[in-house]
Amino acid sequence: MASSRIVREIQQTKPFASIEQEAGVAFMKTADQLRRGMAATFESHGVTQQQFNVLRILRGAGKAGLPTLTVAERLVEQTPGITRLMDRLEAKELVRRERPAGDRRQVYCYVVKGGLELLERVDGPVAAASKRAFARLSKTEIVTLLEILEKIRDVERCSAS
Repeated sequence: MASSRIVREIQQTKPFASIEQEAGVAFMKTADQLRRGMAATFESHGVTQQQFNVLRILRGAGKAGLPTLTVAERLVEQTPGITRLMDRLEAKELVRRERPAGDRRQVYCYVVKGGLELLERVDGPVAAASKRAFARLSKTEIVTLLEILEKIRDVERCSAS
């Protein structure tokens, strides 16, 4: 069998132990490439991908806001440092946090005007970067890819339980 493109890209001299391992490495390499491409878009607007994700989540929550831990659960990329992430966003005047009078243990997070304005500026470039990343795929291939990724996440969820 001829060596696959991922074997050549990472200059691996031995074959993978299994097709699943090869697919995993190809997946991680692709995810890294997508992440780096998107990171440039975010960095040009002064935020990280995780900071943008938090702002996007809080925008979706609207005026009700969300508890910090709920924001952490909804992140695309899990982080143990949600408090530090919120500290940075608050320092940039993109979010605000409040402790409700009824439960002082809870901290609610809200996107503020500066955060909404930043999201407006970044939404277009993010959409354009996503289109570029998947430009070589048809809509049908993208739907198939989404279905495959869901199956992979389902397996990971089951094994983590």
